[in-house]
Amino acid sequence: MSESTQRLGAGRYIDAAQAPDTAVTSVHELATADGAKVSGVLRVVPGAHTVVALMHPRQDLTHHVLVPELLARGFAVWTQGTRSVNNDIALVHEQALLDAAAGQVFLRERGFDHVVTLGHSGGGTLFAFYHQQAGLPPGERLTHTPAGRPIDLAGAEMPRPDAAIFMAPHPGQGALLLRLIDPSVVDESDPLSTDPDLNPFDPANGFAEPPHSSSYSPEFITRYRQAQRDRIARLDTVARQRVDEAADARRRYKSTSDPGDRRAALAPRVLTVYRTDADLRFVDLSLNPNERPYGSLFGRRPDLTNYGLVGFGRFSTPDAWLSTWSGLSSNADFLRCAPTVTAPTLFVELTGDQACFPDDAKTVCDALGSTDKTHVRVAGTHFGGPIHDGAPTGASLAAADIGAWLATRFP
Repeated sequence: MSESTQRLGAGRYIDAAQAPDTAVTSVHELATADGAKVSGVLRVVPGAHTVVALMHPRQDLTHHVLVPELLARGFAVWTQGTRSVNNDIALVHEQALLDAAAGQVFLRERGFDHVVTLGHSGGGTLFAFYHQQAGLPPGERLTHTPAGRPIDLAGAEMPRPDAAIFMAPHPGQGALLLRLIDPSVVDESDPLSTDPDLNPFDPANGFAEPPHSSSYSPEFITRYRQAQRDRIARLDTVARQRVDEAADARRRYKSTSDPGDRRAALAPRVLTVYRTDADLRFVDLSLNPNERPYGSLFGRRPDLTNYGLVGFGRFSTPDAWLSTWSGLSSNADFLRCAPTVTAPTLFVELTGDQACFPDDAKTVCDALGSTDKTHVRVAGTHFGGPIHDGAPTGASLAAADIGAWLATRFP
């Protein structure tokens, strides 16, 4: 195996096709309903009447691998960031909905006949959440974040998209972390603290030296998953305590005008969450099997990357933890939002996915509320890489299905 395929994060970046020479690119700054600024890139080819909007709550999708593929098939493409792009320490999903709404309003104003959302990975849950809230009467939309902060979705224009495409959508940042977090951590201030009875990388519990697949007993899996929920619940408690402390300081400041109270209200007290790359399915390929390679989204050695700097939800404000990373508190849960997605829907499952496993894909796809629903499977890994060297990329195979599906509905 080459050094390039063993490096940290290998498989995340896929070489893209060449965009058509006729594509015209423009960059736009948008104002959200609550006064934030977000930016996006619009690419248009001659004759394009349908635009596909790609968005992710945490990542910059300007150069997403599907962009040139969609342009080559005659569709305009809009790639947009949130106010927290590439720096998700303060990512609140309810605010990200206002960011998405600004993009949807902009595309309607540009005069496209059809606007289609395309959510890849975490973008899938973001757009499912958007479809849910956009489909409600303004007065029935969420009014507060999970941390209790007011959010004015009722006052925002939230156009309903004409269709939805989901490619390798995991079940939500919080639902994903609920399976990723290492429950053997016994001291949240010590990244090496470990309960040996829950250690996923101890041979006594079923771990095998990589790249050999581990084998965990049903009893261990049950204990492990319950312990994962218990750790999330403990972190939720800490987050809510810190939210309450800040709220108390704000109340004191209103009556005292004491700068010390103001400082206490502003201090974010960021949560540091160690070891979040420990899904048993990464190393035991017999669990919910598919064509995935051994390892996680972050590398071939979860027993090592779990202890490193990378990983989901490692640093977050209490508000962001509860809104985005807590599988027990977040509103941004794909399965919960799926029944409200009633527009024509295409669900693209990748057969070697390491985040949207077969059971997840079936459960979520079955829950989608559209009566015009198509579920396709293509060979590829989560980020759209090939199943094996020399094979077509999952992204190119997905693009063919996406293009054909769009062409039949929006010719």
